[in-house]
Amino acid sequence: MTAHTRTGSAASTGTSSSPIAKAASVVALGFRSPRLWILIGLVVAISAGAQAIGPIVIPLGIASVTLLPMIWGITAGAIVSGQRLKPLPIDLQQAATVIMGVAVLFLCARLSFTIGPNIPMLLQAGPALLLQEVGHLFGTIALALPLAVLLRMGPATVGATFSIDREGSFAMVSERYGSDSPQYRGVLSMYVFGTIFGAIIVSLIASLAASLGIFDPLALAMGAGVGSGSMMAAAASVIVSAHPDMQDQVLALAATSNLITGVLGVYIGVWVSLPLADRFYKLLTRNKDATLPGRRPKATGAMPTSAVKTVEETVLEKPTVRVPLWVSMLIIGFGGLVAAAIAAKGFSGEMVIAYLVMGLLVAGGIALAKVTRGKVPAIIVVMTIGAFLTSPISPVAGWFTTVANTIDFLSLITVMLTIAGLSLGKDLPMLKSIGWKIIPVGTVAIAASFLLSAVVAEFALGLWG
Repeated sequence: MTAHTRTGSAASTGTSSSPIAKAASVVALGFRSPRLWILIGLVVAISAGAQAIGPIVIPLGIASVTLLPMIWGITAGAIVSGQRLKPLPIDLQQAATVIMGVAVLFLCARLSFTIGPNIPMLLQAGPALLLQEVGHLFGTIALALPLAVLLRMGPATVGATFSIDREGSFAMVSERYGSDSPQYRGVLSMYVFGTIFGAIIVSLIASLAASLGIFDPLALAMGAGVGSGSMMAAAASVIVSAHPDMQDQVLALAATSNLITGVLGVYIGVWVSLPLADRFYKLLTRNKDATLPGRRPKATGAMPTSAVKTVEETVLEKPTVRVPLWVSMLIIGFGGLVAAAIAAKGFSGEMVIAYLVMGLLVAGGIALAKVTRGKVPAIIVVMTIGAFLTSPISPVAGWFTTVANTIDFLSLITVMLTIAGLSLGKDLPMLKSIGWKIIPVGTVAIAASFLLSAVVAEFALGLWG
C-alpha cells in the first residue's frame, strides 16, 4: 500500500526505537481542534476543485495523455504542504498521513465491490493473472537495474531496483543487509520517489498505452497491479477513462492483480527478486564484494549510521499526531460525498449508504487486524467481505451493486490523492538529499513493472482467450 503503513514499516526495520521517536509525544487531533479544521477545509476544497476541473486530454501525435482530477488533487496538495512561503505545519502533514491510511482502505472497499460481480471473469482469466506477475518481478530488474549501474548508483542499486519498493521492502532489505547499508539507502530513495511521483508516472504511461490501442484493456488492468494502492488506482482510473464500458472488469482485475502482488510480493522479494537483483548487479559490475542476501556488507561499503538515521527520521519517524479513526472516517466520508456529488452532478441518499457500508468494512477490518496482531491484514478483510456482498451468492448483490455504483471510483481516488499530497511536504527534503539519479531509475522501474506485466498479460489472455 502507500503512506498509511509507514509506521508499520518503521517498526519492522527497528527505526521506531530511535531516541527521537521515543521522545516524541503523541498529540490527538479531534474535531475540537481548530488546527484540524484547517486540514479538513483543504481536503474538501482541493478535492472538490480538482473534481470540478475534470479530465484534460493532451494530444501527442499518435497517442494522447489524459490528466485526471486526481493529478490536480495530489499536485495542489503537495504545493500547499511543501511551498516555502507558508508550508502546512508538520503536525497537519502527519495527520494527513494518518488519514491517508484510512483513505486507502476506503478505496480498497470501493474496489472490492467490483470484484464480486466479476468473479466468473476473474476465474476465467486466472492463468493470465498469475503469469502477469512475471512482468512485475522482472520488469524493474531487467531495465531499471542496468540503468542504475550505468549511472553508477553503487550498491544502492540493489535496494532501489529489486522492486518498486513499497513498505514491505524495508523489512526485506534491512534483514538481509542491515539498516546501515547502501542497499537500505536505495530502498529509502525509491520509496520516497514512488510516493511523490509514482501515481503521476504510472497514470501518464497507462494513458499512453491505452491510447495506442494495441493492448487489451484487461491486460492493462492486470499490469496496473504493481503492488502500490495509489499507483494501481491511478493506472486503473486512466484505463477506465479510456474504456468506460469496461469499468467494472478493469477495476476488478486491477484490484485482484494488486492484491496478488501484495500477497506474493514478500515471498517473491525475499526468495527470488532480491537475490536475483544482487547477483545481476554483481555480474554487471564484476564486483566480487557485492553483498549476497544473507551476508552483511563490509564496513567500507556501508553508509554511515548517522546519515541513515537522518534519512529515517525524515521518512520513517513515527507520527507525533494521532487522529481518531472515527474522525478520519468522517473526514473521508464528507470529502468523498462532495467529490462524488460533483462527479455525478447531483446528490442521492444512496451515496451516503455506500459510504456508510465502506466505513463499516474499514472499521471491521482494522479491528480484526488489531485483535489478530496483524496476522489478518485489514485489507484482506475489507476486500473479502466487500467482494462477497456483491458476489452472485450474496442475497443483496443486485441492490448493493446499484448503491455502490453511485460513488464514482475516480472521485474517491481524487480525495485519497489530495490527502496524500497534503502529507508530502515533509518528504521533499529527503528527495533532494538522494540526488538526481533516482529520477530516471525510479521512472524506468515503475514504467517497466507496468508495461512488461501488461505485455505478459496480453500474451496470456491470447492463450487462454
